[in-house]
Amino acid sequence: MAWEQNMVALISIIGILLPVLIGVAYFVQIERKLLAGVQRRRGPNIAGVWGLLQPLADGLKLMGKETIIPSNANVVIYMIAPILTFGVSLISWAVMPIGEGAVISDINIGLLYLLAVSSINVYGIILAGWASNSKYAFMGALRSSAQMISYEVSIGFILLSVVIASGTLNLTGIVRAQKEIWYIIPMWPSFILFYISMLAETNRAPFDLPEAEAELVSGYNIEYSAMMFALFFLGEYANMILMSVLIVILFCGGWNIPVGLDWIWCADKLPWLQIKVMIFVFMFVLIRGVLPRYRYDQLMVLGWKNILPMSIGWLMLVIGLFTWFDMAV
Repeated sequence: MAWEQNMVALISIIGILLPVLIGVAYFVQIERKLLAGVQRRRGPNIAGVWGLLQPLADGLKLMGKETIIPSNANVVIYMIAPILTFGVSLISWAVMPIGEGAVISDINIGLLYLLAVSSINVYGIILAGWASNSKYAFMGALRSSAQMISYEVSIGFILLSVVIASGTLNLTGIVRAQKEIWYIIPMWPSFILFYISMLAETNRAPFDLPEAEAELVSGYNIEYSAMMFALFFLGEYANMILMSVLIVILFCGGWNIPVGLDWIWCADKLPWLQIKVMIFVFMFVLIRGVLPRYRYDQLMVLGWKNILPMSIGWLMLVIGLFTWFDMAV
């Protein structure tokens, strides 16, 4: 019996993580093609039909490269850092439902688990910058850790407003609570604040200060090469897909059919969660193509003096409204 349970758990893990890894590979391909369109050029179009084999070619290239470790680096920590970053980006998927009942572990504190795991991601980045023994890498790591910690505070307050509205920390329960109306409508300010914080949390444009090419060349991963660099790369893009799934679950009804479209034939058969996630994935790329990079001081001012006070104020308003309605009833 225990053997059968272990096999079911293993199949569930593979069934969710394998599509995630494939999605990460082709997320990179989508990004390169979209940015090429924004910049009026072709993008990758050599490897395979329409360049569809380019992610495979890039992966083989990175696996074939030599791993170069800086002579002054702390070798053990230097090698642990990318593994930690990549591993954390994968274990976050343990509580992410991708459909009704399609989740590895449907725990009651799923949202709290995600917050705890995302905070561990800072360690991989700061260890990479410190162990590389490089000024550029260390400066990029300090920037990234300060940025992620700053915006995690705001994300925590924003998530509290969703928890109060749904009455649960369970991600499946949050989706079920949006059966009649998605939270993006009554909680539009929370959605906007979460979306901005999501870009900063994943170190994406216009908040990609840890990888500012003009200042830090490549940031905390500048001394990494071959598959160790690929682990950072995969971890970053896996986190972007994770945050896209999370914002869909929290504010866009998850796998629920959009209100007013349930009359369409086979509407209940469409993968609505995946369709919504693709929209946010495209937005990640388009924002990188059209918005300039912030200065670092502007980034921190935005986080601490603007988004944090607004998220606290909105949370207090939500608490007040729910308290008032409870008293009125």
